[in-house]
Amino acid sequence: MGNLSAPLDLQVAPGDTTRLFIAEKPGRIVILKNGALNPAPFLDISSRVSNGSEQGLLGLAFHPQYATNHRFYVDYTDGSGGGQIAFGPDGYLYIALGDGGGGGDTYRNGQNLGSLLAKILRLNIDSGSPYSIPLDNPFVGRAGARDETWDYGLRNPWRFCFDRSNGDLYIADVGQDAWEELDYEAHGAGGKNYGWNIMEGLHCFGSVTCNRTGLTLPVAEYSHLDGCSVTGGYVYRGTEIPELDGVYFYGDYCTGIIRSFRIDQGQATNQTDWTSALRTQSGGQMQGLSSFGQDARGELYILLLSGEVYRIARK
Repeated sequence: MGNLSAPLDLQVAPGDTTRLFIAEKPGRIVILKNGALNPAPFLDISSRVSNGSEQGLLGLAFHPQYATNHRFYVDYTDGSGGGQIAFGPDGYLYIALGDGGGGGDTYRNGQNLGSLLAKILRLNIDSGSPYSIPLDNPFVGRAGARDETWDYGLRNPWRFCFDRSNGDLYIADVGQDAWEELDYEAHGAGGKNYGWNIMEGLHCFGSVTCNRTGLTLPVAEYSHLDGCSVTGGYVYRGTEIPELDGVYFYGDYCTGIIRSFRIDQGQATNQTDWTSALRTQSGGQMQGLSSFGQDARGELYILLLSGEVYRIARK
């Protein structure tokens, strides 16, 4: 379907099997039900949102108890940056933040545990004002570190997801000069340093050699010969295509390539290219692939910045 204004995120409310909530870059959330858009938006904060370049309404997350407390959260830029938000299987809110801009991590946030940038944060939003720190966050009490930090060393984590089956975490981290990377983290295994700006993908950044001690390397990567900006997706847990159960899908914003892999003992296996199989209605590749979505049944969707949404389905 089309007629959307730069869709960047697709989410479902817990327990709601009939509606899809789509966040549009200019600042609206619209509802898709039975293949049609509701005429009135679910939320419109366009007046608050800075909508230039990589800015806008970037993410949406419903509270796990949304059916009773009616609380949801949005991530948007008002001129000071932003990323993605999602509730983990532990009920805490995870927030992905880029390194703050500039070439090569200008502000040195990637390896700086005293900064909230270039991190994934983990917050308890059900206590405190506006939140409290889970006591088992990996850097709680460490001198010079921010207690909110779950993982660090990320350049621009454009889309992360939790496998709804086992809670494992997948992170797509946008590279800079040459490499895009996909990171994997077993359920609950936070405290990882994903290497930026020491490394870009599996390669030393700005140097022939580098010290990789303590770094968690990506499970997959691709070069800028194949694309320019990775878009993270989801692990398929639907029922329409059972042979894909456990397969993680991701793509590239610029070229529209779509690829996948399975995790086996912490390693990416069965790496597959779906680009020729997954096409737009006109037969083209998925250029402008801004995000993936997952509905209540575990079926996956592809969002294009041009305003189109596609569901991955068997022919």
